Amino acid sequence: MSSSFPEIAITTERLVLRAFEDDDVPALVEMMNDELVTAWTSVPHPYTEEHARDWVHRGSVLERTEGRGIVFAVTEFLTQRLVGTVHLCNTDWRCRTAEAAYVVAPWARGEGYGSEAVHAAAQWLFDDQGFERLEIRTAAGNTASQQLAQKVGCTSEGVLRNAWIVRQPEPDGSWSEVRTDLIVWSLLPEDIESDPVR
Repeated sequence: MSSSFPEIAITTERLVLRAFEDDDVPALVEMMNDELVTAWTSVPHPYTEEHARDWVHRGSVLERTEGRGIVFAVTEFLTQRLVGTVHLCNTDWRCRTAEAAYVVAPWARGEGYGSEAVHAAAQWLFDDQGFERLEIRTAAGNTASQQLAQKVGCTSEGVLRNAWIVRQPEPDGSWSEVRTDLIVWSLLPEDIESDPVR
């Protein structure tokens, strides 16, 4: 059995999920410095061009080649503009399970791009790679991420208490870290519909 994902591009009606390229760096920097990304994820803040180049050329590549997962840059099919990213991570090759993490660029939110991208990645994971479970973990206060999980057909399985750290802005412009619960969602092959949900 394979213990790493192939290099692959996935196309939907509106999107292309592919490996990151050097031309994605400026848009990646802008996306990762959005305050909602800073608040809900663990990416460095501020997110610099150096961080982006390291992720594009080293970090995302190692995720795949070392068998930990696969990282997709999500772009608009027509414009090739960076919409976001989907990261299938924490891969367990024996149990055929993985976790999905995702970010949607501020300008692209509310268009259904996030759910379309996660749906496409999940369908590929199940149909082409023979996986049996995809998990999503959302911070308790991140309702947008929870809505995305529901849109793609996930079932809420419970709460991991005090399991994550989020950041909140302070009046002086700095960010402080606070602990929060994580909601665990799962998606199985039989849960996913063939048509993407928006």
